[in-house]
Amino acid sequence: MCAVKRYPLHIVTSDAFAQEKLDHMSVLGAKLRVLPSEKGGMTEKLTRDMVEAARLIAAETQGFWTDQLNNRDQMAAYFGMAEEIWNGTGGRVDAFVQSVGTAASLRGTGEALRGFNEAVRIVAVEPSESAVLSGGPPGSHKIDGVGAGFVVPLWRADFVDGIEQVSTEEAKGMARRLASEEGLFAGTSTGGNVVAALRVGKPSAPGPPWSRSCATPV
Repeated sequence: MCAVKRYPLHIVTSDAFAQEKLDHMSVLGAKLRVLPSEKGGMTEKLTRDMVEAARLIAAETQGFWTDQLNNRDQMAAYFGMAEEIWNGTGGRVDAFVQSVGTAASLRGTGEALRGFNEAVRIVAVEPSESAVLSGGPPGSHKIDGVGAGFVVPLWRADFVDGIEQVSTEEAKGMARRLASEEGLFAGTSTGGNVVAALRVGKPSAPGPPWSRSCATPV
């Protein structure tokens, strides 16, 4: 949108994220501020450093700072995704499984799906190496775009029905499977979503199977 509208766009990112994503943004004309990571891992420090760098750029340029971690407006933007999921499945959705970055996609999509059916189960996904939402200590992981390393402001524990922890290796392995078996070129966060969705959707006794879980990329 910024390229089409000719808006200067500054993006703070890191070498912890896939080079393809950085190249894509650069080709579209964005000015990248790439912060170094610790051995390519996503950590609490890196997240906080990126937030501070974005704040400083906004102050220097007098630009609009999206402030993703605190921007509540983005949740409503996901209502359309929920409607698409609901219509695309004919309303056959038992559970929604989503990795947590800012938590906006989880809450926005989940809230709208529950508007269609309040029984829809909402399951969050986070890196097992940094399972802070589950009460664990922060750590380093390599799942792009999720797992900030601290409990993000938009997170609400009472909103979700469960949390699934997925390791970097599990997420990478599933991303490779999606490419080779399904022809879907997706990133590690999508891989993590699918790993968790398969767990949630696996029939178990007692109780009904969550056989039609929906997993989406962040």
